[in-house]
Amino acid sequence: MDEGSARSQPSEARLNDIRSAPAIVVMGVAGCGKTVVGEALAEALGAVFIEGDRLHPPENVARMARGEPLTDALREGWLDAIGERVAASVADGQKAVAACSALKRSYRDRLRGYCPGIVFLYLKIDRETAWRRVAGRKGHFMPASLVDSQFATLEEPGLDELAVTVDATRTVAAIVKEVLG
Repeated sequence: MDEGSARSQPSEARLNDIRSAPAIVVMGVAGCGKTVVGEALAEALGAVFIEGDRLHPPENVARMARGEPLTDALREGWLDAIGERVAASVADGQKAVAACSALKRSYRDRLRGYCPGIVFLYLKIDRETAWRRVAGRKGHFMPASLVDSQFATLEEPGLDELAVTVDATRTVAAIVKEVLG
């Protein structure tokens, strides 16, 4: 990875943050592997897995299926649904791992409002790989035509955010091993 490669090698302190977090949100653009990494991470941690895509209201799914990107306003209820699920799991004493694009800092801040200890695992990927992966998916509502809008919306996590950046072109097993040690 070129731009931001310093952040693609997480520090031990950041890895400790994610290992001890009550909740982890696996984030990034469409096609970066949020679901497969999130499921594997949740299994390895004995955590509840929350699939953000399943929490979109039908109107959002229909809009995206037509190739229309979501606005900030359309994402609000969806982010709240994810945040509520994460908070409920943590309140029940369970670690939670959620898959959610969380593309903007304001979206991450909204999720933090539900669980201040959330750590974000940013799966960084290039546009071409993301496009190829999304174009190759079967039975998913997100068309490859929306990949560019995802990159246009993306605000990578700042150094002041509780976030770990990893190279999403690596295997799921390699990512989970790096994160969990």
